[in-house]
Amino acid sequence: MNTSSPCATVDLVFPVSGRFLLRDHAQSLKEALCDAWPWLAGEPMAAVHAIKLVTGAEPLAMLSGRAKLTVRLSRQRAQALLSCDPIDLTVAGHALRLASPHVHELVPHTTLYAYRVAASDADEVAFMQGIAAELAGLGIAGERVCGKRQQLSLAHGTVTAFSLMLHGLAPAPSLHLQQQGLGPYRLQGCGIFIPHKSAAAV
Repeated sequence: MNTSSPCATVDLVFPVSGRFLLRDHAQSLKEALCDAWPWLAGEPMAAVHAIKLVTGAEPLAMLSGRAKLTVRLSRQRAQALLSCDPIDLTVAGHALRLASPHVHELVPHTTLYAYRVAASDADEVAFMQGIAAELAGLGIAGERVCGKRQQLSLAHGTVTAFSLMLHGLAPAPSLHLQQQGLGPYRLQGCGIFIPHKSAAAV
C-alpha cells in the first residue's frame, strides 16, 4: 500500500444531538443506520464506531453536547454524504439527529487500539490465537496486548469481545489494518482500530 497517496477509506464524523442512549447501543444503532442508508450493510469496508457517552454504570446514558458518530466508509461513499441534510434516527426508542459531517483521514500510527474485537467465546487464549492467525493472513506483524473482556448484545444473542492493542506497526500495515479491521460485526463497532499513544487504554 502506498501511504503517500490518499487512503481509499476515511472516517466520516457526524455531530450528534439527542438526550439519551443505551450504553449497549451497537445493534440498535446499526439497524437505524441501515434503515437510513440501505446500502450500508453491503458496503465491504464500512464500520460504525460506538458513540462515546457520559460515564456511569446505569444502562441508559446521557449524550454530551460534544457527542459524535463516526462511520468508516470508502472515500466515495463519504464524499456523497458530505452535503446531506441532517439525518434523524430512532435508536432503541431514543431520538438522535446527525448534523453535517466532516471527513477525518486515516493516518498510519505505530500503535493501534480497538475498543472491542469479537471473540468466538470467553477464552482469552483462544481469542489471541485466532487474532494471530488473522493478522498473519493480512501480513501484519507487531506486538499484541489483550485487554478487558466485554459482553455485546447483538440480534442473535450476546457476544464476547476483548479490547486489543497492537504495537510496532510499520506505516503500510497500520493503514491496512485500519481499513480491514479484525473479525466480524464491524457495523456493531467491533474490530475497528484507531491510533493510540499508550497502552493504558487496554
